[in-house]
Amino acid sequence: MNAPTGEELDALRATAQADHRALRGRLARLSDDAIDLILRGARSHYAWTDAPVSDDLLHEIYEITINGATSMNTLPARFVFVKTEEGKARLAKSLKPANVAKMMGAPVTAIIAHDLEFWKELPFTFPHEDRRHFFEGKDQFIAETAFRNGTLQGAYFMIAARAVGLDVGAMSGFSNADVDQEFFAGTSLRSNFLCNIGYADETALFQKLPRFGFDEACAFA
Repeated sequence: MNAPTGEELDALRATAQADHRALRGRLARLSDDAIDLILRGARSHYAWTDAPVSDDLLHEIYEITINGATSMNTLPARFVFVKTEEGKARLAKSLKPANVAKMMGAPVTAIIAHDLEFWKELPFTFPHEDRRHFFEGKDQFIAETAFRNGTLQGAYFMIAARAVGLDVGAMSGFSNADVDQEFFAGTSLRSNFLCNIGYADETALFQKLPRFGFDEACAFA
């Protein structure tokens, strides 16, 4: 893809700036209820109702997620939505025993992964200049960039799911090596974490655990 230049670029920038000003004009901040829904009052869930999650809703969550910022617009995250009995049986082999029921009961479990060959797509995702040379042959830098930005996208994904009315429960109690072998063998994709998605059965919740106060976790410099 060729990057826009000249008058075309000026027009696109002007539109982007106007769109942002218009958004801020319509909405200065989210309501307290909205903040509660996506973060402050949100919970990690472990039990689920039988209500299904449609493919259309998964598409919507993805379309929201990809608008979150990543370094150089690298967008390394990749998502596998495990919905079928066969898929769940394959995924269950990688889980610690305590997590199997949590995953099996969820309508959908997303494997949040990242592509170690994300940098080869930079002419599309970052068309302003060819920055592939920043990454070519630099395996550690590739892995760090993919993991960091893929993790960011995983967090965006969870917030997006909550924003459209779903509940989520992220999980790290599994073998990444087993998931990679089962789902990504022979590819450049690597798993990061799992995220159960659905409509929660709140009767499984317990009290919210403590959080650090501002003065305990924050400083000024």
